[in-house]
Amino acid sequence: SNVINTQIAIHTQFGGVVPEIASRQHVENISNVAKEALKEANMTFDDIDIIACTYGPGLVGALLVGVSYAKGLSYALNKPLVGTNHIEGHIAANYITNLNLKPPFLCLVVSGGHTELVYMKKEFSFEVIGTTFDDAIGEAYDKVGRVLHLPYPGGPVLDKMAHEGTHSYTLPKPLDDGSYNFSFSGLKSAVINLKHNADQRGEEINGNDLACSFQDVAMDTIASKALAAAHDLGVKQIIVAGGVSANKGLREKMSTSDIPVIFPPLKYCTDNAAMIASAASIMYKYNMFAPLDLSVKPDYDLEAESVGDNYE
Repeated sequence: SNVINTQIAIHTQFGGVVPEIASRQHVENISNVAKEALKEANMTFDDIDIIACTYGPGLVGALLVGVSYAKGLSYALNKPLVGTNHIEGHIAANYITNLNLKPPFLCLVVSGGHTELVYMKKEFSFEVIGTTFDDAIGEAYDKVGRVLHLPYPGGPVLDKMAHEGTHSYTLPKPLDDGSYNFSFSGLKSAVINLKHNADQRGEEINGNDLACSFQDVAMDTIASKALAAAHDLGVKQIIVAGGVSANKGLREKMSTSDIPVIFPPLKYCTDNAAMIASAASIMYKYNMFAPLDLSVKPDYDLEAESVGDNYE
């Protein structure tokens, strides 16, 4: 059972997520979503073993709602509580349909808030070997979408437009320095300036072609850095995590890899409860429980979750 109550339609009118509204929607819906999930699974609260939640990173108000509700259930039902890192949840989404998936592997984390290359030697060993210096890729997509007057979120729409256009605009390749790090601010600014200058001259921009040009450069950069890192590390598989893992352009670029690349099914790419349950089930195996005074960590670093190489 994996029930999702989306707020996209509510935030679309504002062009992005409004934290206060998001928190209020969480308060209004979380209890009903939990009950619906149990009903769909044909279970009751008595049938489950643990209560799991994510306590960071993310918007502090929304995190507080989830953590508070989980702690309340844990106390009332006398069930153990497990707190997970949100990014760890995205990574664990791959375990849902790949039951034999085991580290070591390289994980490419791509979402609205993160663009990272994470080397995992063991289940709880997270070494961030590459990150973005500015915009995350999902954030860059949304900002480009805004310039092209696309509805929020811009990423899925841009992806669709890209497949209907051709790479006909010249855009700079971001941070082509041989490192594992990313920078999408320059690429985003190049698109904004191109559109602005065309508007000033009264010239028509082909939106599909611009979307294709932007996506081609962005995804080629991500794929090439991920593949280079995987070869340098000598890993035998790459897994992709985060909302942007649903992007068709990225999936096409990664399909040329000579190293096996695993993507989660589309329904587990964006934020969902199943991925948190997947991460928590692994933590449960190692008795990694949380206290009832668990607090949120809006800027929770994935490496802070790492126990290094000594964990058995």
